[in-house]
Amino acid sequence: MNLSSYIICFKGIVLREALRFVHQRERFFSALVRPLVWLGIFAAGFRSVLGVSIIPPYETYITYEVYIAPGLIAMIQLFNGMQSSLSMVYDREMGSMKTMLVSPIPRWFLLTSKLLAGVFVSILQVYAFLFIASFWDIKPPIFGYLSLLPALVVSGLMLGALGMFLSSAIKQLENFAGVMNFVIFPMFFASSALYPLWKIEETSEWLYIVCKFNPFTYAVETIRFSLYAQVNLENSLGIITCTIIFLTFSIIGYDPARSFIQKKGR
Repeated sequence: MNLSSYIICFKGIVLREALRFVHQRERFFSALVRPLVWLGIFAAGFRSVLGVSIIPPYETYITYEVYIAPGLIAMIQLFNGMQSSLSMVYDREMGSMKTMLVSPIPRWFLLTSKLLAGVFVSILQVYAFLFIASFWDIKPPIFGYLSLLPALVVSGLMLGALGMFLSSAIKQLENFAGVMNFVIFPMFFASSALYPLWKIEETSEWLYIVCKFNPFTYAVETIRFSLYAQVNLENSLGIITCTIIFLTFSIIGYDPARSFIQKKGR
């Protein structure tokens, strides 16, 4: 296989995801509704209850809306990753996934290309959210919009790989839809998305440990620091490690030969 074959394959996968995105515009808007509801309604109610002191990367006191913005950005990417994986379960039921995976192109390249295509869509959703959030006075430094981009790529890859891993283990569309909610909401609430880790530590030591090592926390904090052009090494290493683990298990799970052997054994 030469380089042009890989380029054509990558363009085809990205174009397919782009066309699906264009024809399913409600998917774009539905991904924005949830974080905007949190921002417009819940943040207003929690503002007087949950004060946020000066913590890195912030250099002064901030409003609660500013604090939860990175968590809502990560929420957008998490939902997009799960929706992309939901479409993979549908493709497998229709047979198109098997057709793609038995092509001469390596399986890891096909799955990574599909993952990158989903990340591209999620980045568009995030910047649309930031534009709307600016009306709530959520305005990071100008350079923050640019420094945010690499963080969105790595966090999108990790959350997308998580969804891909789940889709490789769940064979039926209706079952995956149920697992989505079971995974999304515990990950979101047991993280630093809504409240600082030090506040959680004051309340419960074991919950603090769960939140600290939650992969979603790595994504939230990576995004939070990148908005101010800063890097948190611990979270960056955590997000890279989780991405490698989830993607490796996804590649193993989407082995057509393995699926054939399992069906034959039944």
